[in-house]
Amino acid sequence: MLRRRIIACLDVADGRVVKGTRFVDLVDEGDPPELAARYADEGADELVFLDITAAPEARATLLDVVERTARRAFIPLTVGGGVRSVDEMRLVLRAGADKVALNTAAVADPELVARCGRAFGRQAVMVAIDARRVVDAATAAPRWEVLVRGGRDATGVDAVDWAVRVAELGAGELLVTSIDRDGTQSGYDTELLRAITARVSVPVIASGGASGPADFIAAVTEGGADAVLAASIFHRRIHALEDIKRAMLRAGIPVRATTGVAA
Repeated sequence: MLRRRIIACLDVADGRVVKGTRFVDLVDEGDPPELAARYADEGADELVFLDITAAPEARATLLDVVERTARRAFIPLTVGGGVRSVDEMRLVLRAGADKVALNTAAVADPELVARCGRAFGRQAVMVAIDARRVVDAATAAPRWEVLVRGGRDATGVDAVDWAVRVAELGAGELLVTSIDRDGTQSGYDTELLRAITARVSVPVIASGGASGPADFIAAVTEGGADAVLAASIFHRRIHALEDIKRAMLRAGIPVRATTGVAA
């Protein structure tokens, strides 16, 4: 059975790791390379490094910070933020990333996903989807809208339809973040996750709302997630990666073994 991955997230602004609630009220959490090394040592399966101010500031990714981070953590590293072309993706990969996450630029130019996939293989292309719940006034049924530029701009694009489209264009993986749950420690939006995992065949990473082991388990068992990402509960040592993995194993969910966690 496929092992589920636990991913630590580094939201980076001005060269520092930050964390807020629903993408605002950011608080400094530390140095990206130092946190990357810590999470690699503690058993994270992967890291996601998101330069969260690159798109709003219309600039490229902070490659020097990416390079320093990649040198400290010998686990797969995904980098997102500010990549708007195949050439910019190439620079990020050369800086040490294993995968690149596209978000704002992909919504503006969906064919960017296909071009990057052709250039580097779909396994290197992730699409990050920041979604906000919207209630349909006519049916009262939930749906989700894609937001871009660090959650600043609504697009009118349906998040589930967008997930299907980018998977067809060549995204090898999707990072699905609930803006409503981000930083709230109120649990992942498993309804959003299930709506997407039911429609796509590529791996889906759950993001936004983790408070403890039960949320990681629910993201997989209820949401169908292939991997689960968290930030603040790891930054602030609310829960250890090892404890999350141990709880998932007890729930019958296979995970990659780390020191102190039986496979």
